[in-house]
Amino acid sequence: METKLEPPIIVETGPQPTAAVIWLHGLGADGHDFEPLVPELKLPRSSPVRFVFPHAPYRAVTWNNGYVMRAWYDIAWDQKGFHQDQQQLQEAQAMAHGWIDEQRNAGIAPSRIVLAGFSQGGVVALHAGLHYPETLAGIVCLSAPVIHINELGDSVAAANVATPIFIAHGEYDDVVPMPVGLRTYERLRAAGLEPVWHRYPMAHGVCPEEVEHISSWLQRRFEPVPAVRQA
Repeated sequence: METKLEPPIIVETGPQPTAAVIWLHGLGADGHDFEPLVPELKLPRSSPVRFVFPHAPYRAVTWNNGYVMRAWYDIAWDQKGFHQDQQQLQEAQAMAHGWIDEQRNAGIAPSRIVLAGFSQGGVVALHAGLHYPETLAGIVCLSAPVIHINELGDSVAAANVATPIFIAHGEYDDVVPMPVGLRTYERLRAAGLEPVWHRYPMAHGVCPEEVEHISSWLQRRFEPVPAVRQA
């Protein structure tokens, strides 16, 4: 199936944004899914942020009996765990790199760009962020079925070895069991990265406490760099 992309949804918290968050939705959703989250984050208007919410292309999804729906890549599940189409995951990674490049070309440095995603979108965000050749402000990976984590931990781009990573999962997630998210955190720690781990009493979704933590984390990532005084 030909991969056709639609323009992403753009939401800005103020004029002339100096930072950007590219947020990838989960399987079967679209760019509107996390659009209502922007005001809930309560980010300060003194540091405007541009939110970019892309739409995944339509694909046949094995997990859903071949039904065509929005998906970053094909995914299946059996007793041995998740199976994800690696070629399509690489294509999605290239899409994410393209959206980062668009923001860079619009005047926002990669060091002021956060790549975020939920569930399947979180997988893409983590892979794309850790493989981007320039240093990013951070990566957010929520309730994500990350597989091949050993290979990912061993192939991180040098520019993003120290990039802050926010990993979170619901304790009662019956779609992507929490041990999957915890394994991602532990493997990245073992690879020398420094992710932070959060668990919440919820299912496969996002809760108010998590939103508060993401807001605080984003604000730390986007703190202005102090000006260097000239002697």
